Amino acid sequence: MTRIGFIGIGIMGEAMVRRLLERGHRQVTVWNLEPERLQTVVPHGAVAAESPAAVAAASDVVMLCVLHTDAVRSVVFGERGVASAPGLAGRLLVDLSTADPATTREMAARLRDQAAMGWVDAPVSGGPHAARAGALTVMAGGAEEEVVRAAALLGDLAANITRMGPVGAGQTTKIINQAIVGTGFVLMAEALALAEAAGIDAAALPGCLKGGFADSELLRRIYTQMQERRFDPPASYARQLLKDMKAVKAFAHDLGADLPLVEAAAHRFDEFVAQGNEMTDSAAILRLYRPDP
Repeated sequence: MTRIGFIGIGIMGEAMVRRLLERGHRQVTVWNLEPERLQTVVPHGAVAAESPAAVAAASDVVMLCVLHTDAVRSVVFGERGVASAPGLAGRLLVDLSTADPATTREMAARLRDQAAMGWVDAPVSGGPHAARAGALTVMAGGAEEEVVRAAALLGDLAANITRMGPVGAGQTTKIINQAIVGTGFVLMAEALALAEAAGIDAAALPGCLKGGFADSELLRRIYTQMQERRFDPPASYARQLLKDMKAVKAFAHDLGADLPLVEAAAHRFDEFVAQGNEMTDSAAILRLYRPDP
């Protein structure tokens, strides 16, 4: 039985750890920057560690799901980070976070040189409900044999795992994913605002459009969530999607690509977060168009 380490017990991390435990993984060692979050998984069988290094020392595969690139660097190379643990040769780090592709390549090379530990970038899509159901989508980057090794565990979390290329390719794919998601959230809010303003049966719209070109997971799930005003507890945070949209903009800028639709959607999320909605569900961006009564 592979010993699993998991660093980052946020909304997604909690869902993934609980899924792994339910799938029979008996040794799952966990750490989180805010230790109180560990109580969401320890009662279910996870074992708390005092540092990322302690997680790595107790694990064959270390999974990360943290906030951003700087957080990845901190838990891997910071004081008492993963890289400081002894005996890492042949072990594997699987980064489920959303991080910068170029920095991911640099960190992977550094970890391999410093500790002979492999690295797979495996950002996910689908949200916590998909994690609990084992239905995530994983876009992976890394050496083929290491992605195969990671997939043996990720198969308990995901229904779709695709190797997109070497290290960094998973993060590049996630940037494209977030471009679609971020603009899609804004589009769903505007579609719902239009439907409600026009006075049609807004709740019936996803069923009406089923099978047509407008049909999508965003329409079925996010539009419906918005229409029902189901924003608590948050399934994702607006600050996180804004961070991702800014990353899309920066990546496009570096490539010399002009993405006016992404720019507009990022601006809308910037407005929403600036109103004090950092920790609000991303779908609540509807309130820019249909304020709460």
